[in-house]
Amino acid sequence: MMKKRQNTLIGEQNEAKAVEFLVAKGFRVIEQNYYARKLGEIDIIAIKDDILHFIEVKSAQADFDPIYNFTNSKQRKVINSAYYYMKSKNLDMPFSIDLILVRCGEIEFLENITM
Repeated sequence: MMKKRQNTLIGEQNEAKAVEFLVAKGFRVIEQNYYARKLGEIDIIAIKDDILHFIEVKSAQADFDPIYNFTNSKQRKVINSAYYYMKSKNLDMPFSIDLILVRCGEIEFLENITM
């Protein structure tokens, strides 16, 4: 139980770092932890230059690269949740599925990972 709580805390801290990073890069964060019914959750939804960004944040401890936590099924969930979000908000605009990896406090931002 304690381990899960600690992982949640670390995840929240890394999401906060990701938000700070995005804001510094000129993004405007419009939603965090958006839950799209049974489809899944999107960590961060932000907008920049009239493009909507659906951003998954992954982090891991030093001995494991967080990129491996972004599985094909997780990617599908994010894509489906993005479509759900756009439909529910009646939006028709360009969008990007992005990934932020947090490794030992360092951020790597991968834009448009579904191409």
